[in-house]
Amino acid sequence: MDGFELADEADAAISTTKYDAIVLDLGLPDGDGIDLLKSWRDRGETVPVLILTARDTLTDRVSGLDSGGDDYLAKPFAMEELLARLRALLRRPGAALGVVLTAGNISFDATSREVRVAEKLIPIPRREMAVLEQLMRRMGNVVPKGLLADSVYSFDDDVTSNSLEVGISRLRKRLTKVGATVSIHTLRGVGYLMTENEE
Repeated sequence: MDGFELADEADAAISTTKYDAIVLDLGLPDGDGIDLLKSWRDRGETVPVLILTARDTLTDRVSGLDSGGDDYLAKPFAMEELLARLRALLRRPGAALGVVLTAGNISFDATSREVRVAEKLIPIPRREMAVLEQLMRRMGNVVPKGLLADSVYSFDDDVTSNSLEVGISRLRKRLTKVGATVSIHTLRGVGYLMTENEE
Protein backbone atom coordinates (compact mmCIF):
# COMPACT_ATOMS: atom_id res chain seq x y z
CA MET A 1 0.00 0.00 0.00
CA ASP A 2 1.52 3.30 -1.08
CA GLY A 3 0.81 6.64 0.57
CA PHE A 4 1.45 10.08 -0.90
CA GLU A 5 0.96 13.49 0.73
CA LEU A 6 1.26 15.61 -2.43
CA ALA A 7 -0.89 15.67 -5.55
CA ASP A 8 2.20 15.69 -7.78
CA GLU A 9 3.53 12.53 -6.10
CA ALA A 10 0.22 10.72 -6.46
CA ASP A 11 -0.11 11.80 -10.09
CA ALA A 12 3.39 10.56 -10.91
CA ALA A 13 2.70 7.24 -9.17
CA ILE A 14 -0.56 6.51 -10.99
CA SER A 15 1.19 7.25 -14.28
CA THR A 16 3.72 4.47 -13.71
CA THR A 17 2.01 1.95 -11.42
CA LYS A 18 -1.32 0.16 -11.73
CA TYR A 19 -3.34 0.28 -8.50
CA ASP A 20 -6.40 -1.79 -7.54
CA ALA A 21 -8.03 1.21 -5.84
CA ILE A 22 -7.17 4.68 -4.57
CA VAL A 23 -8.25 6.48 -1.39
CA LEU A 24 -8.11 10.19 -2.26
CA ASP A 25 -8.12 12.95 0.35
CA LEU A 26 -9.38 16.16 -1.24
CA GLY A 27 -7.39 18.44 1.06
CA LEU A 28 -3.92 18.13 -0.46
CA PRO A 29 -1.17 20.68 0.37
CA ASP A 30 -0.27 21.35 -3.27
CA GLY A 31 -3.65 21.18 -4.98
CA ASP A 32 -7.29 20.20 -4.86
CA GLY A 33 -8.13 16.52 -4.94
CA ILE A 34 -11.12 17.10 -7.21
CA ASP A 35 -8.88 18.65 -9.88
CA LEU A 36 -6.49 15.72 -9.59
CA LEU A 37 -9.34 13.24 -9.94
CA LYS A 38 -10.73 15.03 -12.98
CA SER A 39 -7.30 14.93 -14.65
CA TRP A 40 -7.11 11.17 -14.09
CA ARG A 41 -10.52 10.57 -15.60
CA ASP A 42 -9.79 12.91 -18.53
CA ARG A 43 -6.80 10.81 -19.52
CA GLY A 44 -8.71 7.55 -19.23
CA GLU A 45 -7.69 6.26 -15.79
CA THR A 46 -10.41 3.83 -14.65
CA VAL A 47 -9.02 2.81 -11.23
CA PRO A 48 -11.75 2.91 -8.54
CA VAL A 49 -11.40 6.02 -6.35
CA LEU A 50 -12.84 6.42 -2.87
CA ILE A 51 -12.94 10.09 -1.84
CA LEU A 52 -12.08 10.66 1.81
CA THR A 53 -12.66 14.19 3.07
CA ALA A 54 -13.99 16.51 5.76
CA ARG A 55 -16.25 18.16 3.16
CA ASP A 56 -19.55 16.49 3.96
CA THR A 57 -22.33 18.63 2.49
CA LEU A 58 -24.65 17.21 -0.15
CA THR A 59 -23.14 19.59 -2.73
CA ASP A 60 -19.63 18.34 -1.89
CA ARG A 61 -20.68 14.70 -2.24
CA VAL A 62 -22.41 15.29 -5.55
CA SER A 63 -19.40 17.22 -6.85
CA GLY A 64 -17.02 14.46 -5.84
CA LEU A 65 -19.05 11.71 -7.47
CA ASP A 66 -19.72 13.76 -10.62
CA SER A 67 -15.99 14.44 -10.94
CA GLY A 68 -15.23 10.72 -11.22
CA GLY A 69 -15.28 9.43 -7.67
CA ASP A 70 -16.70 5.93 -7.15
CA ASP A 71 -17.55 6.38 -3.48
CA TYR A 72 -17.43 9.16 -0.88
CA LEU A 73 -16.63 8.87 2.83
CA ALA A 74 -16.67 11.86 5.16
CA LYS A 75 -14.39 12.32 8.17
CA PRO A 76 -14.45 11.24 10.90
CA PHE A 77 -14.86 7.62 9.84
CA ALA A 78 -14.43 4.11 11.24
CA MET A 79 -11.62 2.08 9.69
CA GLU A 80 -13.99 -0.90 9.40
CA GLU A 81 -16.30 1.15 7.17
CA LEU A 82 -13.42 2.36 5.00
CA LEU A 83 -12.22 -1.20 4.44
CA ALA A 84 -15.76 -2.43 3.74
CA ARG A 85 -16.28 0.31 1.16
CA LEU A 86 -12.98 -0.56 -0.53
CA ARG A 87 -13.96 -4.23 -0.70
CA ALA A 88 -17.28 -3.23 -2.24
CA LEU A 89 -15.51 -1.12 -4.87
CA LEU A 90 -13.25 -4.01 -5.79
CA ARG A 91 -16.21 -6.36 -6.20
CA ARG A 92 -17.79 -4.22 -8.90
CA PRO A 93 -17.80 -5.58 -12.46
CA GLY A 94 -14.57 -4.69 -14.19
CA ALA A 95 -12.81 -3.86 -10.93
CA ALA A 96 -9.93 -5.70 -9.36
CA LEU A 97 -11.83 -8.57 -7.72
CA GLY A 98 -14.07 -11.18 -9.26
CA VAL A 99 -12.24 -11.49 -12.56
CA VAL A 100 -10.06 -14.03 -14.32
CA LEU A 101 -6.56 -12.70 -14.86
CA THR A 102 -4.37 -14.00 -17.67
CA ALA A 103 -0.64 -13.77 -18.32
CA GLY A 104 0.99 -15.93 -20.95
CA ASN A 105 -0.54 -19.39 -20.52
CA ILE A 106 -1.47 -18.72 -16.88
CA SER A 107 -5.02 -17.98 -15.77
CA PHE A 108 -5.95 -16.91 -12.25
CA ASP A 109 -9.55 -16.89 -11.05
CA ALA A 110 -9.69 -14.20 -8.36
CA THR A 111 -13.00 -15.56 -7.02
CA SER A 112 -12.28 -19.29 -6.76
CA ARG A 113 -8.55 -18.68 -6.12
CA GLU A 114 -7.60 -21.26 -8.75
CA VAL A 115 -4.46 -21.04 -10.88
CA ARG A 116 -4.16 -22.88 -14.16
CA VAL A 117 -1.20 -23.21 -16.50
CA ALA A 118 -2.13 -24.34 -20.02
CA GLU A 119 -5.61 -25.20 -18.62
CA LYS A 120 -4.11 -27.51 -15.96
CA LEU A 121 -4.95 -26.75 -12.32
CA ILE A 122 -1.80 -25.94 -10.35
CA PRO A 123 -1.72 -26.08 -6.53
CA ILE A 124 0.06 -23.01 -5.14
CA PRO A 125 0.55 -22.03 -1.47
CA ARG A 126 -1.37 -19.00 -0.23
CA ARG A 127 1.50 -16.52 -0.08
CA GLU A 128 2.94 -17.51 -3.46
CA MET A 129 -0.56 -17.17 -4.90
CA ALA A 130 -0.85 -13.65 -3.45
CA VAL A 131 2.47 -12.71 -5.06
CA LEU A 132 1.37 -14.19 -8.38
CA GLU A 133 -1.93 -12.31 -8.27
CA GLN A 134 -0.27 -8.95 -7.70
CA LEU A 135 2.25 -9.53 -10.49
CA MET A 136 -0.49 -10.62 -12.91
CA ARG A 137 -2.66 -7.61 -12.07
CA ARG A 138 0.26 -5.40 -13.06
CA MET A 139 1.58 -7.51 -15.94
CA GLY A 140 4.28 -5.54 -17.75
CA ASN A 141 4.54 -2.96 -14.95
CA VAL A 142 6.97 -2.79 -12.04
CA VAL A 143 5.41 -3.80 -8.73
CA PRO A 144 7.19 -1.95 -5.88
CA LYS A 145 8.64 -4.29 -3.28
CA GLY A 146 6.80 -2.56 -0.43
CA LEU A 147 3.43 -2.83 -2.16
CA LEU A 148 4.00 -6.52 -2.85
CA ALA A 149 5.04 -7.24 0.75
CA ASP A 150 2.01 -5.37 2.14
CA SER A 151 -0.36 -7.41 -0.03
CA VAL A 152 1.21 -10.74 0.93
CA TYR A 153 1.97 -10.43 4.65
CA SER A 154 -0.38 -9.34 7.41
CA PHE A 155 0.71 -7.19 10.35
CA ASP A 156 1.06 -10.17 12.69
CA ASP A 157 3.11 -12.32 10.30
CA ASP A 158 6.68 -13.11 11.31
CA VAL A 159 8.43 -11.60 8.30
CA THR A 160 12.20 -11.67 7.85
CA SER A 161 14.09 -9.31 5.55
CA ASN A 162 14.29 -11.92 2.80
CA SER A 163 10.84 -13.50 3.16
CA LEU A 164 9.57 -11.89 -0.03
CA GLU A 165 12.68 -12.85 -2.01
CA VAL A 166 12.32 -16.47 -0.89
CA GLY A 167 8.65 -16.48 -1.92
CA ILE A 168 9.47 -15.03 -5.34
CA SER A 169 12.21 -17.63 -5.85
CA ARG A 170 9.86 -20.49 -5.00
CA LEU A 171 7.17 -19.11 -7.27
CA ARG A 172 9.65 -18.79 -10.17
CA LYS A 173 10.72 -22.42 -9.77
CA ARG A 174 7.12 -23.62 -9.51
CA LEU A 175 6.05 -21.78 -12.66
CA THR A 176 9.11 -22.94 -14.61
CA LYS A 177 8.46 -26.55 -13.58
CA VAL A 178 4.91 -26.51 -14.99
CA GLY A 179 5.88 -24.74 -18.22
CA ALA A 180 4.48 -21.27 -17.58
CA THR A 181 5.30 -18.84 -20.41
CA VAL A 182 6.11 -15.85 -18.17
CA SER A 183 9.21 -14.58 -16.39
CA ILE A 184 9.53 -12.70 -13.10
CA HIS A 185 12.32 -10.14 -13.18
CA THR A 186 13.97 -8.60 -10.11
CA LEU A 187 14.76 -4.89 -10.23
CA ARG A 188 17.22 -4.44 -7.39
CA GLY A 189 16.04 -1.93 -4.84
CA VAL A 190 12.84 -1.24 -6.78
CA GLY A 191 10.56 -4.26 -7.12
CA TYR A 192 9.51 -7.02 -9.48
CA LEU A 193 8.21 -7.23 -13.04
CA MET A 194 6.32 -10.03 -14.80
CA THR A 195 6.60 -10.32 -18.57
CA GLU A 196 5.49 -12.84 -21.14
CA ASN A 197 8.30 -14.90 -22.65
CA GLU A 198 9.20 -14.20 -26.25
CA GLU A 199 8.70 -17.12 -28.60
